[in-house]
Amino acid sequence: MKLSIIIPAHNEEECIESTVSQLSKHLKSESIPHEILVINDSSTDNTSEILENLSQSINELRCIRNAPPNGFGYAVRCGLNQFKGEAVAIYMADASDTPQDLVRFYRAMIAQKVDCVFGSRWEKESKVVDYPLFKLVLNRMVNRFIQCLFGIRYNDVTNAFKLYSKDTLRGVEPIISPHFNLTVELPLKAIVRGYSYAVLPNTWVNRKTGESKLKVKEMGSRYLFIILYCFIEKWLSRGDYRLNATVEHAKKAVSIK
Repeated sequence: MKLSIIIPAHNEEECIESTVSQLSKHLKSESIPHEILVINDSSTDNTSEILENLSQSINELRCIRNAPPNGFGYAVRCGLNQFKGEAVAIYMADASDTPQDLVRFYRAMIAQKVDCVFGSRWEKESKVVDYPLFKLVLNRMVNRFIQCLFGIRYNDVTNAFKLYSKDTLRGVEPIISPHFNLTVELPLKAIVRGYSYAVLPNTWVNRKTGESKLKVKEMGSRYLFIILYCFIEKWLSRGDYRLNATVEHAKKAVSIK
C-alpha cells in the first residue's frame, strides 16, 4: 500500500529540509512505498529553493506550488487533489509530528483494516513537549465540547496528525475548510459518515524554529462553523451521506443501468 504524505509549508526555511529528510530516511528504512508532497503555500523566504535542492536527492519528493488563495486548508486541499497513494497522511512541516508515529499509523491501518487512524496527544502513552498553556486549556475545552456534541470518545479531533484511506477522503467530499478548521472537518465527516477508525497515541513537539501559522483569535469562529456544519449533517441529513447509504445508491444506479 503506497503512502502519500501531504506537508503544507509556508515560510518554513528553517525546518523544512530536516523535516523532509528525516521523514524520507525513516520511511525508506521501513521499506514503505511512499511519496512526499510538499505544498509550498506562497512562501516568501527560501523555502522554494530548499525544496528544489531536496528534490534532486529525494526521488519520492514532489514540490507543488499552491496558487492563491492561500491558507492551511487550501494547501492541504491542493495536495488532496494530486496524491497518488492508497493512504494519505497530513504531516506538519515544523516537525511537531514524528516519522515513527507515522509508521505506526500505517501499520495499524493495514493490521486493523480501518479506514482512518487518528492520533491523540492526550492518552497515557502520548508524549507532549512544550505545549503552550493557553492553547492547552483551549484545546481541551474545544475537544470536550466536540465529544459531548457528537457523542464520541475520541478526545483529540483538532489534532492535524491523521491517516486516511483514499476512499475515505473521496467519501468526505466536498471539503470546504480553507484554514486550520480542515483538521476538524475531515475526521468529523469521516465519523459522521460511518467510516471506521482507530485511535493511537502520538508524540507532539512544539516547533523550535519559525512561527506558528495557527492564529487562535482568527480561528475561533471558523472552528465553530465547521463543527456546527458537521453537526447539522449528522442530525438533519437523514444519513444521506453515510457510507452505507452511498453504497446503496451506487448499487441502485448499477441495477437501473
